[in-house]
Amino acid sequence: MGFYLSFLTVLLLLAITAPTALFFGFAGASAARSRVLPVSLLGKGYIAIVRGVPDIAFFLFFVIALDQGIEWLRHQALCSDWDQPIRQGNDFVVCAQAKMPLGSAPQWIHEVYGFVLAVVTFAIVFGAFAANVLFGAMRAVPRAQLETAEAYGMTPRQTFWRILVPQMWVYALPGLGNLWMVLIKATPLLFLLGVEDIVYWARELGGSKTARFTDYPHGDWRMWYFFALLVFYLCFTRVSEIVLDRIMQRLTFGQATAGGEAQRKEANA
Repeated sequence: MGFYLSFLTVLLLLAITAPTALFFGFAGASAARSRVLPVSLLGKGYIAIVRGVPDIAFFLFFVIALDQGIEWLRHQALCSDWDQPIRQGNDFVVCAQAKMPLGSAPQWIHEVYGFVLAVVTFAIVFGAFAANVLFGAMRAVPRAQLETAEAYGMTPRQTFWRILVPQMWVYALPGLGNLWMVLIKATPLLFLLGVEDIVYWARELGGSKTARFTDYPHGDWRMWYFFALLVFYLCFTRVSEIVLDRIMQRLTFGQATAGGEAQRKEANA
């Protein structure tokens, strides 16, 4: 059952991470195009730093840093009488009350906590890539349309939300679609973050010398388990391609783009 439920874990990760990463991306892109220099530097710095670091290194570092940051804040609030250094060589030591989650907490709380850390990490990393895509899409919207909106008396805020944002999606969707595919392929990184995902269970149940061997005696079946994962990911990406194509057709309908022109020619043929 753990193996079957792990598929739901992956789907839940995607369902939560995708909109969260899109939110981070939209915020980063909006900040990058801001006329306020500190805000613009913050947005461009977020995009450049996260995109410039290898994903696996960022995943492994950020989860530890976020976990220790939470425990440090709890330690400062709950353990004011602590007289020992928190940093003791390579060890990070806080009082028992500051541990996150507590050692006495049920197992499901530990699993949910690890999953939340994974979601935040995925959202920040892929949010930077989404920010770069959205930033380029915002710049692709014809400047003449923005100037026309301003000439009609729209404020910069109205121009942004009524003209720029609705039209940028047609330029952003190809890049966001590719990013969605990369996100799907990156879900096995949950295994590195300590979450019992489909890769973890495929290795545990398929191997003949793991802790699960005593419960399910068999030979080395890892090839068959990983073949099942191959089929799952191929089917999932194919369904994603179909859905993205339909969304693209919907967005380009009536637009002065290559896709819109193709639809008009097809309708007139």
